[in-house]
Amino acid sequence: MRLVASDLDGTIVGPDNRISDRTVRAFRDCAEAGIDVVFVTGRPPRWLSPLRDLLGHRGTVICSNGAITYDLAAGRVLEAQALALPDIFAAAGVIRELYPSARFAAETVDGFHLGPGFLEPGSGELPGAATPAPLETTLDESHTVVKFLARVDGASPDEFLHKVRPSVAHLVSTTHSAPSTALLEMSLLGLDKSVTLSGYAASRGIDRADVVAFGDMPNDVQMLQWAGCGYAMASGHADALAAADKVAPAFADDGVAQILEALLRRT
Repeated sequence: MRLVASDLDGTIVGPDNRISDRTVRAFRDCAEAGIDVVFVTGRPPRWLSPLRDLLGHRGTVICSNGAITYDLAAGRVLEAQALALPDIFAAAGVIRELYPSARFAAETVDGFHLGPGFLEPGSGELPGAATPAPLETTLDESHTVVKFLARVDGASPDEFLHKVRPSVAHLVSTTHSAPSTALLEMSLLGLDKSVTLSGYAASRGIDRADVVAFGDMPNDVQMLQWAGCGYAMASGHADALAAADKVAPAFADDGVAQILEALLRRT
């Protein structure tokens, strides 16, 4: 084990945005043992405070499902892989044909563009969000769009994904990570967590056989398949469990910490 790659939400970070003390210790023990640690998340850079404040992580974070490589210590984007606006608007058109009530938003390197109705009034889901407006009026070629989001009511997350993904597969890569909200996350075609993680590992001379990865949702599937040893959380989505080599104990049982402790004892 030379590199540990871990998802955040549902894997080591809870709904309260906290990381357990046991998990913090396990990652610090990995770092002290000379093992490279990288976090690979669907979150944008502005939502990385648990890593900085609780874990004391100062290294690289792969954000937005692989679209951004971020230097947490410097607070700087190292690389961003952007969607083309024509592909975004074409995908929106396809999704509207399937789900006329779909609402949209776009994550950029610099912030968030909120389409009408994407968030419920007063939901508090995204404090400080921009005033809602059609994305066609707020996005232009000056914006580096790293994630395009679509949301509907009255469908399950899996139903929404399985109906939309084949229809937009020529335009974008599509996944989801929300357990109960029908919310799709779309990235540059061909991009997922594994693509950026493999580049990160190669830049450090680390073979995939020496990578241990942890995840719990469909947006972790490719990363779990790529890693030399991929652990899905026992509390995770069925797609993640099917993709992984092994199963870690549930999030509530500090599953990642349990596995890391056991692996460190073998080194």
